[in-house]
Amino acid sequence: MEKPMYEAFFQDPPRLGNQYDEDSYVQGLLKRYVPAELHDQMNKELSAFGKRCATDLLHKSHEMEIQQPYLVQYDAWGNRVDNIVTSQHWKDMHDISAVEGLIATGYERKYGAFSRMVQQTKHYMYAPSSGFYDCPLAMTDGAAKLCELILEHNDPNNKNINARNRIKCPPESLPHVRNAYERLTSRDPKRFWTSGQWMTERKGGSDVASGTTTVAKKQADGTYRLHGFKWFTSATDADVTIALGRVEKDGKLVEGSKGLSCFLVRVRDDNGKLNNIRIHRLKNKLGTKQLPTAELELCGTVGYLICEEGRGVATIAELVNTTRIWNSIGACGHMRRIIALARDYMHRRMVFGRTLNEHPIHLETIANMELELRAGTILTYDLLARWGNIELGKGDDDDVNLLRLLTPIAKLYTAKQCVAVTSEGLESFGGAGYVEDTKLPRLLRDSQVLPIWEGTTNVLSHDVLRVLTTNPKAVPTFFKVVTARVEAAKKKNAELAPYVDQVLGALRRLQAFLQKASTVKPGSMLEVFGRDFAYSIARIYMASLFIEHACWSGLESDKYTLSRWVRCVPLTTHNVDSAQEARDKEIRSLALDLDSNGKPRGFGDQNVDGTPRSRL
Repeated sequence: MEKPMYEAFFQDPPRLGNQYDEDSYVQGLLKRYVPAELHDQMNKELSAFGKRCATDLLHKSHEMEIQQPYLVQYDAWGNRVDNIVTSQHWKDMHDISAVEGLIATGYERKYGAFSRMVQQTKHYMYAPSSGFYDCPLAMTDGAAKLCELILEHNDPNNKNINARNRIKCPPESLPHVRNAYERLTSRDPKRFWTSGQWMTERKGGSDVASGTTTVAKKQADGTYRLHGFKWFTSATDADVTIALGRVEKDGKLVEGSKGLSCFLVRVRDDNGKLNNIRIHRLKNKLGTKQLPTAELELCGTVGYLICEEGRGVATIAELVNTTRIWNSIGACGHMRRIIALARDYMHRRMVFGRTLNEHPIHLETIANMELELRAGTILTYDLLARWGNIELGKGDDDDVNLLRLLTPIAKLYTAKQCVAVTSEGLESFGGAGYVEDTKLPRLLRDSQVLPIWEGTTNVLSHDVLRVLTTNPKAVPTFFKVVTARVEAAKKKNAELAPYVDQVLGALRRLQAFLQKASTVKPGSMLEVFGRDFAYSIARIYMASLFIEHACWSGLESDKYTLSRWVRCVPLTTHNVDSAQEARDKEIRSLALDLDSNGKPRGFGDQNVDGTPRSRL
């Protein structure tokens, strides 16, 4: 072969280092939150796991993308088997999760009130190296938390349970709940169970009150038989699941949320036989292709009622709150991963005679990405601190109120941040960021599920507005805590005064918006600008945390982070600042593309000439 007439060049790819040792920001947060006597043990555990997330676990996640799950519905002799085949690497993640205590750490509580923080720091590093195995782990933690609460609430010796919030579980179901809890929180791979959550049906997943058609029929032995179709069941290979079903009362199905109950379901029996479940197909998704997600039918599936009949939505909310926090941490973990890769790559990539790290415009881009990551991270770690306090009985009313308000806000905001940051990060690799062989595009495809799973941005914005009525103390607590936090920092460090004044000004604008909204047509202004309201709370709270952290650390980098956040990110949105009533005609005209007669365009079964519109 002739020698090529051109110079052969091969770009040096990015490298990934220890995901804990190289993360100075998370280390700083842990140093502030966690008592010094726990640092040595904690740092050793996290550093060891941070290395795994950049080595063997990273390799497994790449292989899982290649060896994707598939469904075998029939055996060679025509028998219906509905067997989901997953790779050995996916199975390995089950055992690794158990041994590493990715669930157990949150319940062993050897780090006390900071156990959740240590657990979720491991998750933060693990998420982008897990092949999205953190999805079943999120649901496993949610199910474990629900089981733990049920056992606490039904302990006759526990006199501290608020009767109004108590989850009353039928006595015959308690042994099954206890067994599930012990397995869901086990470090023994042979005993460790994972859990799913089966709520989404053909009508959708968020509006479970009208969308749930699964019927639960009570049996003579106290169990229930579930009949229905679940349209989107992630981690279908889990051992157990939490499912919603509609119970009969006086021979009739009860409509709305009052008819829904919560059930614990074994997916297979001890011999591996499905529990009267038919798996119709696996979903062909944009991302998370390593994760088996199925459409399935419940054909008399045995379930154990774990709450009072009709209290299913309130009961499963405990699970959803946990998975939303996992979603928030996972979003931060994915942002961290793309930044880590881009940061290494900019020292290797030569463009216009200089490496990328010598181009100011590129550094500005990476700095903005890092800013968003730090904002999402400092918010979620504040939630972890409050969650840990509540679990150990050390939390106060402020912790409870803020956890309720900020959990959906953290989920919706970090998810949006993650997609934007990951997309921006891919650009820093140029064309290589668009080529699947580099393994980079998967980060964006997988990130896109984060704003959708566990409630879209609009659904969660509605949930935030619901807090105004269901927990009227939550928003006043937000104003109180933020004001006290920044005022305290200002007293300690006068240099922070300009930033404190900006946060206080944003609080006043947000308060004016709420007052104006209360004077117009009930709910209209808040509902239209629900996103703006949630975003403003997130950004103001993040700014207050940046102030507090900069005051504590005294580091220049933390002061730069604070300065950049209040300078470059509007703490309140335009719609909140203007406090104007929603322009209904303007919104409808643009959203519906109204014609001159006020009729909407672009929908229906026929074109204007009578020909059929194409069906996707």
